[in-house]
Amino acid sequence: MFTGRLCRAAALSRARISSRPVALPFVRSAYRSIVTTRYTTDHESVVFDTETGVGTISITDYAQSSLGDVVFVELPNVGTTVNQGDQIGAIESVKAASDIYAPVSGIVEEINKELDDKPGLLNKVDDEKGWLCKVKLSNPSEVEGLLTADAYKAHCESEGSS
Repeated sequence: MFTGRLCRAAALSRARISSRPVALPFVRSAYRSIVTTRYTTDHESVVFDTETGVGTISITDYAQSSLGDVVFVELPNVGTTVNQGDQIGAIESVKAASDIYAPVSGIVEEINKELDDKPGLLNKVDDEKGWLCKVKLSNPSEVEGLLTADAYKAHCESEGSS
């Protein structure tokens, strides 16, 4: 008897040989990770992974374009306990300086050390390099209280019209 991927591969082979449709077996993963991105009205975002319990904090594209070229980034120390809404750092650009606020509560597990030498990475569209810090959430339900992508877009549009 085939199991897992072998079973699926065997069913696919039968489907190619047969002219009739073949029902493919459903293989359930041992882990189901959900990754959610949410936003704050202060223009921070958090990408939360339910499997790891870690949220990756960044500033939004709206914030990046408003700030202009980033010249300095101050981040919290690894191991720092933060509460939702706490100031956790600052960003200075050629146009302005702006505080960074924690979108969620937890313990800072990692900071983006590349920003020390290359603060301009925040101006890149690539989220893989332009993140600020990673926080192990102490209260994952806080993510649900943040803005969805549509709600954040509406917030930015209303901010731009005022």
